[in-house]
Amino acid sequence: MKTLTSKDNAQIKNILKLKKSAKYRRQSGCFIAEGLRVCVDAVLSGAEIQALFVTKDAIEKNSDAYNTLSSHADETFVLSSALFDYISDTQTPQGFLCVIKTLDKSAYFDKIDNGGKYLVLDNVQDPNNLGTILRSAEAFGVCGVIMSDDCCDIYNPKVVRGSMGAVFRLAILSVSDLSVWFAEHPTLNTYAAVVDKDAVKVNEIAFEPPCAVVIGNEGNGIRQETAAACNHKITIPMDGKAESLNASAAAAILIWEMVK
Repeated sequence: MKTLTSKDNAQIKNILKLKKSAKYRRQSGCFIAEGLRVCVDAVLSGAEIQALFVTKDAIEKNSDAYNTLSSHADETFVLSSALFDYISDTQTPQGFLCVIKTLDKSAYFDKIDNGGKYLVLDNVQDPNNLGTILRSAEAFGVCGVIMSDDCCDIYNPKVVRGSMGAVFRLAILSVSDLSVWFAEHPTLNTYAAVVDKDAVKVNEIAFEPPCAVVIGNEGNGIRQETAAACNHKITIPMDGKAESLNASAAAAILIWEMVK
């Protein structure tokens, strides 16, 4: 255990870079998780904890959790509450933050054509939406999530926190071109979720595996080339005056209909 007191410490600067920059997260092969529950979830999910940052108050209030986390971390650093507030990404810090090695999940998709139900995300940008979508995907038992590589970074601190640990446990694959990826998996039945009265209502579909539901960008929906590569167009029937749903709300409904 080491004590850190300065904002100029290299460890502190590293955390700030990991918090702000997706490019730096990719280059370093690390990301941060903040909060007691999400840090414990990381350990329970088998993630590699490179460093634990904690306050003295947090240790005293949660000694058992601290012992678990510190025993799995390569290094442990104790910070003052003021210094922890400086690195924190939350309004009410709990005093626990981990630097975690990024996860390799590509092997989960080696046999995608043999079955399973998947979620596909096309240019989803909002980290709060993405975190909630991943949380719903895991809760309802989706086999994996395929994402276009211009989606929000799954290791964005808000995504990690909002996913409530799902980012550690879900199979997640990033691809450069969804339409090409669909062509490489011709047995996968793909359903583009659109706002179109002529599309088939989602509650009228029998989702036979292997299949995947595609959700698009919050403002623009699914890209034309992605939608054109899908086998089917589906929509969520709505009787109210709202023209569309929030991406995370729509995702929860679509996932539920796919896996029920």
